[in-house]
Amino acid sequence: MLKDQVAVVTGGSQGIGFEICKKFAENGARIAIADINSPEKLQSAQQALQALGTEVRVYSCNVADSVQVADTCKQILADFGTVDILVNNAGITRDNLILRMSETDFDAVIDVNLKGAFYMIKNFYRVFTKKKAGKIINISSVSGLFGNAGQANYSASKAGIIGLTKSTAKELAGRGICCNAIAPGFIATSMTENFQANQELIKSIPAGRFGKPEEVAGLALFLASGSANYITGEVIRIDGGMAM
Repeated sequence: MLKDQVAVVTGGSQGIGFEICKKFAENGARIAIADINSPEKLQSAQQALQALGTEVRVYSCNVADSVQVADTCKQILADFGTVDILVNNAGITRDNLILRMSETDFDAVIDVNLKGAFYMIKNFYRVFTKKKAGKIINISSVSGLFGNAGQANYSASKAGIIGLTKSTAKELAGRGICCNAIAPGFIATSMTENFQANQELIKSIPAGRFGKPEEVAGLALFLASGSANYITGEVIRIDGGMAM
């Protein structure tokens, strides 16, 4: 489905990002992971994906640093020659009530979750427009749609991703490039492990369970494929009905 296409995935060494890389690799894509994780985690992810029989390279990159992003994108293009799919998945949380939230924690989340996606899109923008083809997938959140107490920074960053997605889609649609956002609800990853036993929270999800990272990856695969060539500027929830 994605044979020989080059997919760049930020935060791709664990959680949802890794499952997206795995799904893409299983479908023939060549993978570039940009991640701030430890060298050991990056190497582990690389080896696991290479076992699927595809080319995988990892790049240590803090997406909140515009210089690091520019250098990493240049190196990816030098190594792979092009990019066909960009998945902006890297994200962090620094939860607290607004009253107690520091400016540092607010800025850190905006810098990684929102500005990181902007930097990646900006650095690959000309590559996509010259090819007149490509897919950009931004990972937002249902928190960006309806907010969440104690997550003003995270919700703001994910709402910003939605605006960034729609603006990017409008700029690039005429060049044959699609840009969409995925808005997961509660997905069973390390980021949500403190909530996974909360029965009241589970009751608030019509499906009655947390989602699986591989389910988000399946949606990403669809959006990256030729089957989604006429879908752009959309925000697709994958939340077990939580935001209905």
